[in-house]
Amino acid sequence: MSWDPYATLGVSRSATADDIRRAYRQLAKELHPDVRPGDKAAEERFKKATAAFNLLSDPTTKTRFDRGEIDADGNERMAYGSRPRQGARAHAGAGAGPGGGGAGADPFDLGDIFSDLFGPGFGSSRGYTRMRGRDIRFTLEVEFLDAVNGARKRISLAEGRTLDVAIPAGVETGQVLRLKNQGGPGVQGGPAGDALVELNVKPHAFFRREGQDIHMDLNVSLTEAVEGGKVQAPTPTGPVTLTIPAGSNTGKTLRLKGKGVAGHGDQFVRLQVVLPETPDEDLKKFVKKWPKRDYTPPRPGG
Repeated sequence: MSWDPYATLGVSRSATADDIRRAYRQLAKELHPDVRPGDKAAEERFKKATAAFNLLSDPTTKTRFDRGEIDADGNERMAYGSRPRQGARAHAGAGAGPGGGGAGADPFDLGDIFSDLFGPGFGSSRGYTRMRGRDIRFTLEVEFLDAVNGARKRISLAEGRTLDVAIPAGVETGQVLRLKNQGGPGVQGGPAGDALVELNVKPHAFFRREGQDIHMDLNVSLTEAVEGGKVQAPTPTGPVTLTIPAGSNTGKTLRLKGKGVAGHGDQFVRLQVVLPETPDEDLKKFVKKWPKRDYTPPRPGG
């Protein structure tokens, strides 16, 4: 459950910029690591208070948080936060983390606050004002073949920024790609955070994935099944010629070596014998005269 930056600073949601600044000054005076050296609990509270101040002192991120567009860590909440581009669909776009912000933002300078509290130059030499930016997280829908073969996608984020995402061959749903330094901007010259892209691979119309192998069903005619022959079969990297053995039945599975995920697995093609949709009188006459018309194939429980 997301934390509440207002509660962290001890102010109400109607607090003014001055209220937020005063509350943070008081907490910094009590919790700063140089005031309470070695107190890990106080240091964690100080970091949390600083993160809350960074978010609420920036008019842009404060407004977006109040609207429910981002959470306290700067992560997008709204499913329509990102617009898809070039086939990529981002379910949750990435906003600026606390300490980031857009045009018009005028966040307070933490160095000024620490100088007011502890004297000129305090903090900057100790590194307490430099903070790494927040990581941003979002989900990216990936086409099945792009996940198998690899691809590059350009996505648009909520604040108008774009990211180029390289999708490695063989990725699966739930995998997270880390884009270094593409997250929220750092505070007081600190490094930017990362963008964490969780992938959601869309199902394919006829391919199925099992580990590194690809499976599919392929319709064949009665003639192809009885007499055998060569047919075109799709694979993730393009069609190939598949030899159907004479006398093939529905359920017979043929193996295409090296045609699995990124060349590491195989592709398995399960044949399905399909009769014409409209009744064929000649076929009916043949079956009536067929010597093996009374043949009964093995059935479960038989």
